[in-house]
Amino acid sequence: MCMSCCESIESGIEPINPCLCGAPETQAAMDRIEADLTRRRLLGGMAAVVGMFAGFGLAPTDLRAQTPGRPTLLTNLRFFDGTTLQMQTGRDILVEGGRITGLPATGAGPEDATVIDCGGRAVTPGLIDCHWHATLVGISKLAALTQDIGWVHLMAGREAGATLMRGFTTIRDTGGPVFGLKMAIDQGAVTGPRIFPSGAMLSQTSGHGDFRLLNTLPKTSGDTLDYTESAGVAAIADGRTEVLRKTREQLMQGASQIKIMAGGGVASPYDPLDTTQYTLDEMKAAVEAAADWGTYVCAHVYTPKAIQRCLEAGVRSIEHGQLADDAAIRAMADADAWWSIQPFLADEDANQYSDPAAQAKQQEVAQGTVRAFEAGRAEGVNMAFGTDVLLNPGGAASQGRQLAKLARFMSPLEALHMATGAAGELLALSGERSPYTGALGVIAEGALADILVWDGDPETALDFLDDPENNLRLVMKGGRVFKETL
Repeated sequence: MCMSCCESIESGIEPINPCLCGAPETQAAMDRIEADLTRRRLLGGMAAVVGMFAGFGLAPTDLRAQTPGRPTLLTNLRFFDGTTLQMQTGRDILVEGGRITGLPATGAGPEDATVIDCGGRAVTPGLIDCHWHATLVGISKLAALTQDIGWVHLMAGREAGATLMRGFTTIRDTGGPVFGLKMAIDQGAVTGPRIFPSGAMLSQTSGHGDFRLLNTLPKTSGDTLDYTESAGVAAIADGRTEVLRKTREQLMQGASQIKIMAGGGVASPYDPLDTTQYTLDEMKAAVEAAADWGTYVCAHVYTPKAIQRCLEAGVRSIEHGQLADDAAIRAMADADAWWSIQPFLADEDANQYSDPAAQAKQQEVAQGTVRAFEAGRAEGVNMAFGTDVLLNPGGAASQGRQLAKLARFMSPLEALHMATGAAGELLALSGERSPYTGALGVIAEGALADILVWDGDPETALDFLDDPENNLRLVMKGGRVFKETL
């Protein structure tokens, strides 16, 4: 307090305070300034975040959502419902609240609906890729093992938007740290497909998911986790106890199904293709833990012996399996298991490998692919489409072309069924662990409104899938329109 103020108080004279810091008027002014600064910081931060995401192509780009209380009616169309192997006419598609609520006769829909005229084009359900790696698809192996994990996730977000724009409205992620990406998409912060996550791929030591370098061996109890383990790409687990622990960790994080490595692979350098990985008891541990949560296990596997062991353990989805013999294929059919199979043909769209050993393994798998499709269909095995584009920055764009290749083995609509209605049945094995409520892969009353409009005729060929930029005219996911060029 100043001397003059003290003298005034002592004399009983009302002081004149030259410092107005505590005055009500000053406090009010300070409150207004602080509120304005807070608002500016908030807006600036929001702009920075949105700008960052927009710069990477991650910002939400849906053109419009449904008007609350007002349905959307797609009309003037021919549609494939995902199940019936023929194009249907004479009906419209009514969408309300993110779901298909009816298939009224043409012209019989509600008068107050927002009408989308499809111009006589082909309409299909949103496509489903049952074997995708959303975090690992668009980057190289070197980048995946060495780059900052934040950059890896940003690249995954960019690729997620491109995936949706190819017409794949749902993917089953069969291994990788995808839980955060899924959450961002579901909350509308990032554009992308629905994701059924597996989390980290479970692998035995020396298995297909063991990416450690030889100079890190032997591992001791005090060693830190390998980068791929700490990042959530893979989880090395040996013995029943560890398999149970790692399975439960993925379920805790939100896995809709569990992925195990049951045999050798092409991309990994230390596990020969003919090896059988995980003992029966270890496999059963994963199956039992998943079943306790109401879901299932899918397994990376190629060889007959390993396939038979998977089926004995209760694995519900065989991933790849191109080297299956007749007995293994019949066993899949008898067990009512699913065969998530990819058109591995060692062609221009195949994952690229510089290692001669990997190239030899790739050729061996490709030689079994044609027979696998033919024999699987002959035995009546449940078959669903997947691509498994992996660590291949230029390969993701081939996703639709990979599906079109299935018309080599079956009719175009049968091939399309594998990526719609059949794939939706496979996803339904997740039961209560499914992240989404409602049928997928079908155009039917009550199904989720994931709908595509194409230039092309699915009854005669699927070549139009190779050019979604020009041929895919409308992308709707959950009733929201993300692309419309009708």
